[in-house]
Amino acid sequence: MNIKILELLDEICSHEEIEVRDIPMLDLYMDQVITLFESKLEARKRYEDDKLLTKTMINNYVKDKILKPATNKKYSPEHLIMMALIYNLKQILSIGDIKTLFTETIYKEGIDVFDLYQRFLEVKKEDKIQIKQSVTEKLETLDLEQSKEEDIIIMVLSLINSANIQKRLAEEIIDNYLVGESVK
Repeated sequence: MNIKILELLDEICSHEEIEVRDIPMLDLYMDQVITLFESKLEARKRYEDDKLLTKTMINNYVKDKILKPATNKKYSPEHLIMMALIYNLKQILSIGDIKTLFTETIYKEGIDVFDLYQRFLEVKKEDKIQIKQSVTEKLETLDLEQSKEEDIIIMVLSLINSANIQKRLAEEIIDNYLVGESVK
């Protein structure tokens, strides 16, 4: 079972990213944006009928002021990068936290989103290496080769615990460094 779990992890870590070079340097209509996301990130779907990005999602991001409105119904390369960042963030953070993060950093400071996104992709590669190491070490402490239900649930609980700790740390960073102590 350990080998199967490591194979699953390898598969997850090998999923394609939307690289900076994949982003057309011209404005796209909404349907083209959705097609780009679907084609590049399809392997990330848990279920075949899951939607990665929809017109409603994009419109809600604009309505919530997380994403700037399109110009003449077209989305710029910067919009695409912001949507890719939103896609990654919304897996864990609330829309409110994403809005705070963007309005207090990217939109306030005039950050080069292309450089930011490229750096993020590089960090993701390093994170994948560290996660593989951590999971391998955790598997060595459990006896999943025997398919013991207790060890399987311990592994799942351990993964969820790590995710929860990291989620809370991300929220605390937003609260303490972007919003300030007044939120608490």
